[in-house]
Amino acid sequence: MTTLLAQAVGRVRSLLPARADFALMARNPRRDLLAGLTVAIVALPLALGFGVSSGLGAEAGLATAVVAGALAALFGGSSLQVSGPTGAMTVVLVPIVAQYGPGGVLTVGLMAGVLLVALALLKAGRYMRYIPAPVVEGFTLGIACVIGLQQIPNALGVATPEGDKVLVVTWRAVEEFVKAPNWTATVLALAVAAVMLLGARWRPAVPFSMAAVIAATLAAQLFHLDAARPIGDLPSGLSAPSLAFLDLSAVGSLLAPAVAVAALAALESLLSATVADGMTAGRRHDPDRELFGQGIANLAAPLFGGVPATGAIARTAVNVRTGAGSRLAAITHAAVLAVIVFAAAPLVSRIPLAALAGVLLATAIRMVEVGALRAMARATRSDAAVLVLTAVATLALDLVYAVVIGLVVAGALTLRAVAGQARMDQVDLTADLPGEHGEEEQALPAEHIVAYRIDGPLFFAGAHRLLLELSEVADVRVVILRMSRITTMDATGALVLKDAVEQLNRRGIAVLTSGIRPAQRQALRSVGALDLLRLEGREYATTPEAVAGARGHLRRAGLLPAAPVTEEASR
Repeated sequence: MTTLLAQAVGRVRSLLPARADFALMARNPRRDLLAGLTVAIVALPLALGFGVSSGLGAEAGLATAVVAGALAALFGGSSLQVSGPTGAMTVVLVPIVAQYGPGGVLTVGLMAGVLLVALALLKAGRYMRYIPAPVVEGFTLGIACVIGLQQIPNALGVATPEGDKVLVVTWRAVEEFVKAPNWTATVLALAVAAVMLLGARWRPAVPFSMAAVIAATLAAQLFHLDAARPIGDLPSGLSAPSLAFLDLSAVGSLLAPAVAVAALAALESLLSATVADGMTAGRRHDPDRELFGQGIANLAAPLFGGVPATGAIARTAVNVRTGAGSRLAAITHAAVLAVIVFAAAPLVSRIPLAALAGVLLATAIRMVEVGALRAMARATRSDAAVLVLTAVATLALDLVYAVVIGLVVAGALTLRAVAGQARMDQVDLTADLPGEHGEEEQALPAEHIVAYRIDGPLFFAGAHRLLLELSEVADVRVVILRMSRITTMDATGALVLKDAVEQLNRRGIAVLTSGIRPAQRQALRSVGALDLLRLEGREYATTPEAVAGARGHLRRAGLLPAAPVTEEASR
């Protein structure tokens, strides 16, 4: 018990901030402070927009960016990661808000935080790397489409219709716009999106999103554009921590959404941290610490009126590009946003919703990496199918189903491809005949012996197809199976092999084996196939020994003349 407790304490301690983290923060604070300020300018409109899109309001997005941004930066496994509300998480939260209200979001956030901390303690971070790239790209494409469609009501200047299916809501919004067009909102949204997209191509390091939002807000105020609805009043500070909205009665029904939120937070955060590693030299994040940091952030953010958070790829990339070197930059970004919440809430409340819609429309467009999509589509048909299927499932169903469907289909197609690599070829025995023999003596055993070499995996996905040919062998008395090139074997492959050998034995055909590898023996032993293959000493280490054994079997059957008695053997 003491040992287990010590191990648990050591595990938790390994996930906490280390002295080296604080030493790195003190190395170049000026550079990190400037980077954090830049990221805050980029993050402000995104936080407001994602808060509005979630259904809980702009203040929820700001609270998340401040609380989760600071805690994830301090406890996370990447020194360059910036966390906060993201479009992907918004997609998950919209139906939860619609069905359960703010209390459901608080409950889901807390449950997801607990799950993330548990994943960190179980060292599950390393397994996220096994998600196939087509699933990630299809997932990202689907999310980008959903985020873009979610902005249509605000971009058209109409109230967001009821519903949790984005395609239905978008269609209803278009119908409302056709009845009473609001071109002011539409022009503002398109103008903001255009400034962001064109500005990013001209000067990528300049935060054009903030400039575009300020210009749109000033235009709405100067020209009294009443059709451009503002965000509305914001609280001048963060709400005090409270569990008043915690919905304990719905814990059972919210378990599946909580798992979805935790899975999404883990996936997106680790993906973002990996991107940050790739943009720097010599930096490697700790995936388990990153899960732990995101868990702490998601436990705290809902208590202050926020929504579940993840690592944000776009803000993390800005952080790296502007010269951040430590966690201080991300902490500074959260502190700057906190100052804005306290000091500039009245100004922020005047930002038109259409301007935020334009910011998120541009963000959705920039999420789509055309080059990566083209590469996946050209790689293989299977990769293209998985990408398209995952994207469509993300758009039509939800993120959890989309990822599950993508993983299942990718796994099935991979198994099919691997199973297709397995081969069973008939091989010539001439080189393996022992001793010196004339053509007539070599031809005689060849009439009664056939040898097959099995290459590749022998497992459930392809074993039946591969061994069907073996069970249909005819007009021979001995079959030699060369098994040294079998790369893997499971119980299904061993069982199918056993069935084929039994069928041949019932027809009077002896089966000899050569080259069984140690890794195959457990599977063969578990289904009783190993004992069958060892019947009457029919297992051999090498093919020449198996051929010699086959010749002995043919002699005992009277199909080959008895071996000549040598002079030494007669003594």
